[in-house]
Amino acid sequence: MAYRHEELPPTLDSTSSPPPLFDGTTRFTSFLYIFGLIYNISISRTGLQDKIKLVPINLQNRPDWYKEKVYPGNKVPALEHNGKVIGESLDLIKYIDSNFEGPSLFPKDDPERKKFGEELLTYVDTFTGSLYRSFKGDAVKAADEQFDYLENALKKFDDGSYFLGQFSLVDIAYIPFIERFQVFLSDVFKYDITAGRPKLAAWFEEINKIEAYKVTKTDPKELVAFYKKRFLEQQ
Repeated sequence: MAYRHEELPPTLDSTSSPPPLFDGTTRFTSFLYIFGLIYNISISRTGLQDKIKLVPINLQNRPDWYKEKVYPGNKVPALEHNGKVIGESLDLIKYIDSNFEGPSLFPKDDPERKKFGEELLTYVDTFTGSLYRSFKGDAVKAADEQFDYLENALKKFDDGSYFLGQFSLVDIAYIPFIERFQVFLSDVFKYDITAGRPKLAAWFEEINKIEAYKVTKTDPKELVAFYKKRFLEQQ
């Protein structure tokens, strides 16, 4: 069962004391926008919510102890497990898929889907980087290119609405970014990422049926304000 908003642990900031560290507890440290990664994995893993303790931190006022004692890279998300810390979103979701009980969310026994899945996971940085850079340039052109790429990717397999047909790590990797880009592009550039892209629209429809994802969705007003400050007000 996924957390509801009112059940989420309190967000830690520079005034907060660190939790007990490296005491055998598995901890997922992040900010709330990225909790969707862990929730979406959890729907296919019985008891994962009981095995991973969620630790939200405030990125605008992050505690010094996080960099000093948890993750020297000072990035989120990070997973503390078996006395070590795994960072970087893609590495983290692959690690969880390989190191916790439950059905895999990656088609290891299907060479074609595995190869395409790896390609899509590798492409995440290109997708996000192109769009982030475009916010100070031609956002519509970049959005056309990147979301056309995803639309074509979703046509690869016809046995489901997800990137590899069935829900997988690929969907988990793209969910938080596509959600935020949809909100920001719609509000600031009046751009609908699903217009003329029926596969992407169907993907969104399926994603939004996942209760574990819905409780982690970004507040649109907060997101737009944050992105405007980060990408537009510094011009």
